Amino acid sequence: MKFFVDTADVKEIRELNELGLLDGVTTNPSLILKSGGRISEVTKQICDIVEGPVSAEVTAVEYSEMMREAEVLSKIAENVCIKVPLTLDGLRACRAIRNDLGRLVNVTLCFSANQALLAAKAGASFISPFIGRLDDMGFDGVELIAEIRQVYDNYAFDTEILAASIRTPDHVKRVALIGADVATVPPATLKALVKHPLTDKGLEAFLADWAKTGQKIG
Repeated sequence: MKFFVDTADVKEIRELNELGLLDGVTTNPSLILKSGGRISEVTKQICDIVEGPVSAEVTAVEYSEMMREAEVLSKIAENVCIKVPLTLDGLRACRAIRNDLGRLVNVTLCFSANQALLAAKAGASFISPFIGRLDDMGFDGVELIAEIRQVYDNYAFDTEILAASIRTPDHVKRVALIGADVATVPPATLKALVKHPLTDKGLEAFLADWAKTGQKIG
C-alpha cells in the first residue's frame, strides 16, 4: 500500500520524505489555509520535495472554471495531480483533464460506492473515500472501502482507492487488510504506525543488557 501524507506543512513533508515513507502528498483548501502560504508557492515547494503525485485541488464548482484552474495548477510542476470534487461538473472535468491535459486526477469527497463507480468511469486516477467523516455520522467508513474494492475488482478498473479522512492507526490497518491502494494520513498518524509498547519495552531491555557488557560497536 502506498502512503500519502495529508498536509501542506512543508517541514513535516520534508521530514517524512527523508525517512523514505512517502509516495505522495494530498492537500486541500483547508490545509493550504493552515499553511499560511499561497497555493502556487506551497504546492511548488512540496513538489520539489516529493517525487510522487501531489494533489492540488481546484476551488471552482463549474466545469469551465475547473478547467481554467486545472491548467494553472498543472503549470506548477510535473507531478501535480489535479483534485476535483465528486460532482457532475467534477466528473466532466476529470475526463477532460486526463484526456486534454494528460494529468493524474484525484476525485475527492466520495461517500458512496455509486459515486466511486462514476469516478472510475470518468477515468479518475484516484478516488478519495472519506472514511472518518462517515464514522462521524455513525457509519463504518471502512465498509465503503470494501464496497469500492469489490466494484473495482469486478470490472478491472484502474482507478486507485485512496483512503482519506483517516483518523487512527486502526483505520490504516483495516483499509490495508481490505486492499486500499493508498492511504493518505496526517503526519502524526503516519508516525504513530511505528509505535507499539512491546517494541519500546524490548528495545529498553536490549539496551540495558548491552550496557552491562561494557562493549562498543566499532
